[in-house]
Amino acid sequence: MDGARIHIRFGRLKPLFRLLGLTSGRSYLEVDPDLVRVRMGWGFQADVPRSSIRSVRRVRNAVSIGVHGWRGRWLVNGAGGPLVALAIEPPAPARTLGFPIRLRELIVSVDDPDAVAAVLSPVRAGAA
Repeated sequence: MDGARIHIRFGRLKPLFRLLGLTSGRSYLEVDPDLVRVRMGWGFQADVPRSSIRSVRRVRNAVSIGVHGWRGRWLVNGAGGPLVALAIEPPAPARTLGFPIRLRELIVSVDDPDAVAAVLSPVRAGAA
């Protein structure tokens, strides 16, 4: 899946997000060999080095949707679930609504969290 886009999942409020300019075409994780680029339109942007992703796990569904967080833990979702959480160390710079933040955990809604976890799980030393 290197070089591929994984779209952020949107639920039944997708038309509202579209009115706000947060479209599925501009809301994604872009996986490259060295970088994971995360975008949710104008609301959230982050470029996370793959080497900074310490773990990937599935998390329970959320009640809220949108872009929100505090103290480095951010939820970026267009649907309540399914969700996957990326632990990031060292924290990566990101922007939300144009304001700079430090990202240490990103929780994002995707169609197939198991596939995302398989692609983004840290590479172990000695692995082929």
